[in-house]
Amino acid sequence: MNYLIGDVQGCCDALDRLLEKIDFSASRDHLYVLGDLVNRGPQSLETLRRLHGFGASATCLLGNHDLNLLAVAHGVRKPHRGDTIAQILDSSERETWLLWLRHQRMAVFAHGWLMVHAGVVPQWDAAQTLALAAEVETLLRSEALADFLPQMYGDQPARWSEALTGTERWRFVINVLTRARFVAADGTLDLVTKDGADAAPAGFQPWFELPQRRTRGTPMAFGHWATLGLINRPDLLALDTGCVWGRSLSAARIDGGRGGISEIIQVDCA
Repeated sequence: MNYLIGDVQGCCDALDRLLEKIDFSASRDHLYVLGDLVNRGPQSLETLRRLHGFGASATCLLGNHDLNLLAVAHGVRKPHRGDTIAQILDSSERETWLLWLRHQRMAVFAHGWLMVHAGVVPQWDAAQTLALAAEVETLLRSEALADFLPQMYGDQPARWSEALTGTERWRFVINVLTRARFVAADGTLDLVTKDGADAAPAGFQPWFELPQRRTRGTPMAFGHWATLGLINRPDLLALDTGCVWGRSLSAARIDGGRGGISEIIQVDCA
């Protein structure tokens, strides 16, 4: 069986209960975790240990909180007041966890689903999304990461252009894949508004509602946007259901067909 799981954010107890509920077996099943593995929840280190322990049976995407951990670890960003990553940073195995994170994915296509942490801009189709994600994955695994991390944060450039290169290109791709919520038809990002889908600023829409989106024919799954709650459509899955805010952790079992969803499974999060 193949399962997609929304934002865990260090809530390892909830993850364990969800895995028990779906009767997950690393020898038989495969997990796709849609980013924000760590932070804000109480068990970030335990979460990394659990997912790492599944080996090739777990494919993990990187979210904004996971990249924040890398930035803090490299000394280019101070921890936020609500961060819960100290156990990782203080661990004797710190370098093991940081290296493992650097080898996780920015986007995945599997079993008929394109998976990202946050979203896409309308100008990207599935193939371009995966190609741009691969550029960032190569960067994260390279020695150039240390030079890039101090320049990773920022809201500019705000609009996609094929002419973007280097740091600006990588920053934009990361912002889309890990932070996007509201997007304009021309590919401009609004990275300020964090409310639900009905709070779109003038001229913007939730990225998945844009009619000209080139990924519209591709079933997509994402996390990141807890205020949306669960969206369960044949071609769209939003799986961040706010576990770290005391709501629920969600998984979707996919049957391998194009956009096929066999079951939604949830556990309450204390």
